[in-house]
Amino acid sequence: MTGTSVIWHVRCRPDTSPEDYRHVLDLLAGFTPQLQPLPPLAALAQVKGSLRLFGVGASELAARFRVRALVQTGIDTHIGVADTWATAATASARAGRSGVLHLPDHRAVEHFLAPLPVHALHGIGPAQAAQLQRYGLHTIGALAAMDETVVCRILGGKAGRTLRARARGIDPRAVAVQKMPESTSESFGFDRDVYDPVLVRAALLDLAVILGDRIRSRGQTARGLTLTVRLADGATTERTRRLPQPSARTEDLRTGTLRLLDAMAFQRARIRRLTLTAEDLRPAEEGPGTQLSLDHAQEARLRLEPMIDKLNARYGHRVAGPAAACRKAS
Repeated sequence: MTGTSVIWHVRCRPDTSPEDYRHVLDLLAGFTPQLQPLPPLAALAQVKGSLRLFGVGASELAARFRVRALVQTGIDTHIGVADTWATAATASARAGRSGVLHLPDHRAVEHFLAPLPVHALHGIGPAQAAQLQRYGLHTIGALAAMDETVVCRILGGKAGRTLRARARGIDPRAVAVQKMPESTSESFGFDRDVYDPVLVRAALLDLAVILGDRIRSRGQTARGLTLTVRLADGATTERTRRLPQPSARTEDLRTGTLRLLDAMAFQRARIRRLTLTAEDLRPAEEGPGTQLSLDHAQEARLRLEPMIDKLNARYGHRVAGPAAACRKAS
């Protein structure tokens, strides 16, 4: 893109629940830390810095996010990609069947905005749109072409200048990055109620891998874990455990998770759904430094972890990871 930024406006479908919306935000934070939630159903993301990391263009990365959100959360999203907030938001409402509308330069922005009805411009109210239409300004292109002083007389000084600028693809607002959440969770539901401990442990390892990858990508560490298990009869049981030290390492999360499972002392209980939550998340720089381990296998896994993260970031979730986590598919 020719602009100074690459902004996604991510729009969830209208029936998205608050819990599912939080899951979408969690997933989005794994793509970029430059994130601004717009509750209840949208979010902004500045992804220019992420394009080099993932090694793809802005629209391809947006398509990859959509697929991952659909697979992992079941939520369909529409994404507008542009160099300004207002244009990206206008585009996300008209992303169509592909779910992604990318406006890579000013010519594409002008071509997209000009024929749209004036009420389609992001940020314009119904009364403002009706007022413009009374003066013969029925399209965004007509608003953009009108002299600024005339628009200001119709809508008032500040509103007139702002909406005319947005009609011309101009919006100086930046993504207002907010504090990273202090917890994040991931769930796995079995196709049938199971009591096979191999399948349960494999699913838990997969959840630990997902959470470890996510919080490392945010530059965070976890201080605690909570495991919630829903049984076949609909009852739930939950256990929480503090980690010995703050960590984002998959090995530490795996060990803590399996200890939580063992503490629940299930015998032949049929399990329907697992939810793992990493809690008390803090910036990684606040945690202790890395300590040398005498376990050579563990050290090898720790050295391999950054390379696995890069592979998964570039080619998609679970391209590389522990083989034991794949057993749940068998």
